[in-house]
Amino acid sequence: MPAPRPVFSFSSPSSSSSPAPGAAAAAAAAADASSGSGSGADVVRRRRNPADIWSHIHSLMPLRDASRAACVSRAFLRSWRCHPNLIFRIEEITLVLPLKHRKVYSFPCSLLFGGSGRSLRYLDINGCSFRPMVGLCLRSLTKLRLCQVRITGDELECLLANTIALKELELMKCSEIIFLKVPLLKQLSYLNVFACNMLQMIEIKALNLSAFNFTGSTVQFSLGQLLRVKDLNMTCLKKFDVLCYVITKLPYVVPNVETLVVSSITERVDAPMVSAKFLHLKYLSIELAPACSISPECDYLSLIYFLDASPVLETFILREYMNHCSVFDDASPMRLMTEHKKHKNLKNVTMIGFCSAKSMVELTCHILESTTSLECITLDTIASSYENEEDIIDRCCVRGTRRRECLSIGTEMILEAHRAILAIERYILGKVPAAVRLDVHRPCTRCHTV
Repeated sequence: MPAPRPVFSFSSPSSSSSPAPGAAAAAAAAADASSGSGSGADVVRRRRNPADIWSHIHSLMPLRDASRAACVSRAFLRSWRCHPNLIFRIEEITLVLPLKHRKVYSFPCSLLFGGSGRSLRYLDINGCSFRPMVGLCLRSLTKLRLCQVRITGDELECLLANTIALKELELMKCSEIIFLKVPLLKQLSYLNVFACNMLQMIEIKALNLSAFNFTGSTVQFSLGQLLRVKDLNMTCLKKFDVLCYVITKLPYVVPNVETLVVSSITERVDAPMVSAKFLHLKYLSIELAPACSISPECDYLSLIYFLDASPVLETFILREYMNHCSVFDDASPMRLMTEHKKHKNLKNVTMIGFCSAKSMVELTCHILESTTSLECITLDTIASSYENEEDIIDRCCVRGTRRRECLSIGTEMILEAHRAILAIERYILGKVPAAVRLDVHRPCTRCHTV
């Protein structure tokens, strides 16, 4: 069974580089003993000396000389460690167990008591039980990462109460946590909760928390306790109508959020008109995941309510992977949203996976007609996952040899991308103001052919 591999470092008072009296002789004697040179009587005499005598000799030497002597003789390897000014500190522990041991292994918390726990700064445990004992104090710990660890909410709360220096906390697939309580940790600035399936409620008292990533089923939050959160990334699983939840609940939970990224897998109703506002929101990204199912009654035009609820919004990104009834198959007039407010701060709009769905075309036209500060609108007709933002902009046919080919997509998406190009040319191009740059990313002429 693999054991934790701590990273050791030691500190000691500075010492002179010149050897102290007797240091050179001790090193020479050690060299003779290890090489077998010298008289037999001397060797026998040295072998008869107890280990504590060697330890005492080394304790009188400067630390640098004691460590050098240990390098030339195996007999000195243990004795020099008794130097009074030598302090071992464990600063990092990482434990990752193979699958076959994860159900039976329990992390030995006794290792963290005493001096080891006081110096520990980073603790990463993966795949075992972790049952912190009462009184465990990790006062220097700045980052804690628990992945697939069996620990209850009460046990975690007890541990966190004694980690006053903690800055980052990551909890991933910890299935025994039902109620997550984060105490008043003044330095905690980052929290990541990923797929803790039994989690039902989160209470956070860390007033300086600024970044919060959450992936899982929607849970209850204690209102008003995330006042400092500026960046919120929320991916909700096994939950319907996440966008409705976000626009109606989150303005009260994270009133000062500036960057909001939301990913949804199932939407059945339109986003509603609300009175609550994201008064500080500047960056909004909404992703409708590849496996997302959207009811035909739920259309893209309702996303306008997010723009209305974000008066200082500057960047809006929509990633979508599906389409509704095409604008070419619906003969009804285009809907106008004249009652909505003008968007005075919105500068950049990006739609990844732009399609010919009528409500998508209506949303784009409304943004063009109601945004007075718009600088650029980007319409990418290919819906796919990208490694970086450069992949959103370029296809391999225009970016040279940086990568051999574009990401593979199906024939249906390629055909829809060509219909989206026709919709842009017919319904959108004529509505683009002269001061606005329109970037249309077409299918790759080399990779996206039918």
